[in-house]
Amino acid sequence: MTSRSGSASRSGTAGRPMTATEEDFVRTLGQVMSALPRGVEQDMARAGRLPLSEYTALMHLSEAEGRTMRMSELALASNLSLSGMTRIVQRLEKRELVARAKCDADGRGWNAVLTDAGLAALEDSWPVHLASVRRRVLDHLPDEDLPRLTEVLKRIADTA
Repeated sequence: MTSRSGSASRSGTAGRPMTATEEDFVRTLGQVMSALPRGVEQDMARAGRLPLSEYTALMHLSEAEGRTMRMSELALASNLSLSGMTRIVQRLEKRELVARAKCDADGRGWNAVLTDAGLAALEDSWPVHLASVRRRVLDHLPDEDLPRLTEVLKRIADTA
């Protein structure tokens, strides 16, 4: 049986123990998933910039139409619970980096809106974030490997 990408499906091997290579990959992927955000967070804190969770929320808002997203969509995009995103947005609101407004469409939900001050804070933090991600990830990958690795990681994310 083949998957959409044409490679052999591994679903028939679900009960088979992992090979040493598979085990090494899974453990290393877990280490990266834990260490990468922690390392970027440390770099941002050392430079006195936004915490990574706030940076991520502001980044998503900056890319949204009208710099506005429904809170639930922002939480999903940031891979956080709605309550976790609410706490982040409340912190950002206190510093006037984000405003909250009722959703025009239904009047029930809330939107997060990136302010000009929030965009300025994001732009101020961006160089530190970029340098950290380059040093921790991109500098370790040859350009020709990026498209293939991106494709594989998207397939993994789609099944998670």
